Parts: sequence; C-alpha cells; structure tokens
Amino acid sequence: MKKPNPKLIDRENPEWTEATFARARPAKEVFPDLAEYSAKRKRGQRGRQKTPTKVPMSLRIDPDVLAFYKATGQGWQARMNEALRRAAKL
Repeated sequence: MKKPNPKLIDRENPEWTEATFARARPAKEVFPDLAEYSAKRKRGQRGRQKTPTKVPMSLRIDPDVLAFYKATGQGWQARMNEALRRAAKL
C-alpha cells in the first residue's frame, strides 16, 4: 500500500481505524433531536415558504424585455413581478 502524503494528512481529523468504527453510533442515537428534524426534510429540499406561495407558470415575452430584466442582475424575477403588480394596480 502506498504511504500517505504527509502534507495531506489532517492531524485534527485522523483516519478512522477499526476501533473507531467499532465505537461509532448512528446519529439518531447521539443527536435524537437533530435526527428527527432531518427525517422531516431531505438534504436539498426546501422548507415551507414563509410568505404566500407564488404560482409557477409559463409566460412568453419578447427577448429584449427578458434581456432587460436579466441585465439588472440577481432578483430580476422579483423586479419583473413587481412591475406586473404595479401595472395591474394591486
């Protein structure tokens, strides 16, 4: 077996040995509160929205209008939504 590169060894997080694996316990035993929370939501899933849910839809608009809003940077969808809201006078 090839020797590990000493520059790549993390002294604070050593490799697990057979004894380390033998002492290991499932996370739900060690942290039951956290395990209960993680069971409700899988990694990468979004939680419930805190504000009213918006309706996903498809909208066909001119390419120049889309380019204008995208050029304004992150949050362009919210700005477009606000412009539509003002036009609808809501």
